[in-house]
Amino acid sequence: MTSAKEKIYSDPKEIEYHLKLDVSRLTRYLKKHIDNFEGPVKIKRFQGGQSNPTYQLITPSRNYVLRRKPSGQLLPSAHAVDREFRVISALNATDFPVPRALCLCEDITVAGTIFYVMEMIEGRIFWDMSLPGLSPGERAAIYDAKISTLVKFQSLNYKSLGLEGFGKTTDYFARQIHRWGKTYVTSQTEKIEDMDHLNKWLPQNIPKDDVTSIIHGDYRMDNMVFHPNEPKVVAVLDWELATIGHPLGDFTYHLCPWLLPKVKERVSSLAGIDLAVLGIPSESQYTKRYCELRGLSHIEHLDYYRAYTVWRMAAIYQGIIKRVQEGTASNPEAPREATMVRTFAAKAIEYAKKAGL
Repeated sequence: MTSAKEKIYSDPKEIEYHLKLDVSRLTRYLKKHIDNFEGPVKIKRFQGGQSNPTYQLITPSRNYVLRRKPSGQLLPSAHAVDREFRVISALNATDFPVPRALCLCEDITVAGTIFYVMEMIEGRIFWDMSLPGLSPGERAAIYDAKISTLVKFQSLNYKSLGLEGFGKTTDYFARQIHRWGKTYVTSQTEKIEDMDHLNKWLPQNIPKDDVTSIIHGDYRMDNMVFHPNEPKVVAVLDWELATIGHPLGDFTYHLCPWLLPKVKERVSSLAGIDLAVLGIPSESQYTKRYCELRGLSHIEHLDYYRAYTVWRMAAIYQGIIKRVQEGTASNPEAPREATMVRTFAAKAIEYAKKAGL
């Protein structure tokens, strides 16, 4: 069974005029830079994602995926496809599931902006967190595969992978709060008092803990490709926000479906669902499993991290709303007004109060 949202976002579509590529020019370039690349090439665009336009390159022998920066004025350090390419290339040296990185093009005359090409991994992408059509046992296994893959990722030594210098190794949450706070202020379309309170409270109450690992930055179910028949992650996608930082940054973000209120179909949420009947772990069960795999007894200051995570989501969506208003958002389904930001901010305040606000 395929949900309407899953079908919309998983199936590549014809390309909108403002996102079209010069097929002949691109084909000539890729023949020079990818072994055994051959035309003719047909190009379609994946509709999922809010940030970097993503294309399917269909050739007679195999398919590829192209990710490029959007056009127009962009926020500093945003849409860093070159960083995506670097981290994927480094991970190709391990058995961690990522597509094989094939080439990075920084010549903007080829496609209008810089881009990279990677292999296309076939499999299942789940857009509905309730996993309709699967049995309770299959759902439980999918969720366990997600968290096990995250722990495997966090166990990798970024220095041995040549990623030393890929990000600062201290003050991860302080830097993230500064970054997303600045993004929010730059993208603000209306005043939201809850966000103003959180912008002041969060940086003043960061737990003192500088554990370090590689950070994906957007580790969620719809950024994973699962084996066609098995509960196994065969590829983790969308590495734009990857950096070096605190592993709880990825884990608490990964808790978003349990933390976020349901906002139509725009955001994956498990709110209001009978998780036990479906075979999906509760937030506490999922957190316990993460701790077991990491060898932790518990997670201190979890309510602070919950507040930070939901606030960060509010800031991210504010940035998307701003891009929609400016006409540079790549997803036609992206929100156009700040109701969602207000809702997330109110939820983040609830967690912050539990943490001492």
